[in-house]
Order: sequence, then C-alpha cells, then structure tokens
Amino acid sequence: MQIILKSNLLNTTLLLTIAAVTAVTAVVASPVSASLAAQSAPTVVIMVRHADKAAAPVNDPPLTPIGIERAQALAEFLKEAKVGAVMHTPTTRTRETARLSAERFGLTPEIIPTGSAAVVSAAIVELVRRHAGQTILIVGHSNTVMPWIAALGGPQRENLCDHQYDGLYTLVLDGTSARLVEARYGPPNPAPTAPCATMPVRP
Repeated sequence: MQIILKSNLLNTTLLLTIAAVTAVTAVVASPVSASLAAQSAPTVVIMVRHADKAAAPVNDPPLTPIGIERAQALAEFLKEAKVGAVMHTPTTRTRETARLSAERFGLTPEIIPTGSAAVVSAAIVELVRRHAGQTILIVGHSNTVMPWIAALGGPQRENLCDHQYDGLYTLVLDGTSARLVEARYGPPNPAPTAPCATMPVRP
C-alpha cells in the first residue's frame, strides 16, 4: 500500500509513525523482505533523488545553491529519524546531497557500486540487508530511485521526471510486507523543461 503526503511540513516522527501504524496489504515477498522476516524491528529505507544539480560539468555536476538548500532541508527533516546508515552513488551530486545528513548522525556514507541496473539493484538489496532493523538513507538518481524501491519489495513505479527533486520515499520493510509513504521536502521543484520521455540517461 502506498500513502502520498504532499506537505513539506511533515516531520520524520510523523512520517514514520504513519508508515508504522497503517494497515497494509502484504507485498509478495522479495529477497530482502523475506530475509528480514525474523527481525524484531522493521527496516526503514528513506530514498531520495540527489538535490538540484548544476548544468556543468555535464559528466559530474555539483549541486546548485537551491540544491544545497534542499540538502540542508533533508538533514533537518531527518533530524529525529535515528538514521543508522547513509548510502549514495559515486557522484558529486549524490555525495553533496547526503553529506549533511551523514554528518548529523556521525556516519561515514557507504558508496553504492556502479554497474548494470540489475547489478546495482542487487547491491542495494545486499546493503540494506546488512543494516536490517535500522533506518537507512539512500541517495540516488531520477532513474534509480523507483527501481531500487521495487527491488526492495516496494511498488513498481515510473522513473522520476528530470525536474522532480522534492520526493522523499520511506519504505518500511517488516517481515514479508512492505509499505511506502511518499512526502515532499525542501524548496519547490523547478519548472519542467522537457517531457519525461526525453530525459537523458543517468548513471
């Protein structure tokens, strides 16, 4: 079951409480949800796309000033989340998005390996399995957030559009069930510049 919360005023305590107490329909067990069945505490995966990125350099851009503001908003949003692990891809934009949140909790981020979509999704499942029972922040890309959610047992969704940066997706893995709560955080998204179908491929 998916719950969509459009307000960016929600704090993490409210977000996780809603995710924890909502009655849900069990998702068909995925490898990660099945392996977590014996855990007494649910595993909470908070997934975001990197914050707003600059236009250059094209191959590895940093965040824009708005992106830095969004990264700050993410760290503030998560201040009560008791995050136990932070993960991001080996790019400047994901590293800068995750940095403040990792520093808030005194964590060294784990780097998500590169490779084919299937290889990286399998790596995500294994990384999450290593932190079973914890709250995990994962920072990815417009074309990885939804596939990673699905790999972890969540719903199948279309990739994010190129202008969408404000989504915060909390996947609660509890036994063989998975539930997704969607919220918004940080500054408003920029105006769309192209249909999703014309998005360039991202790492």
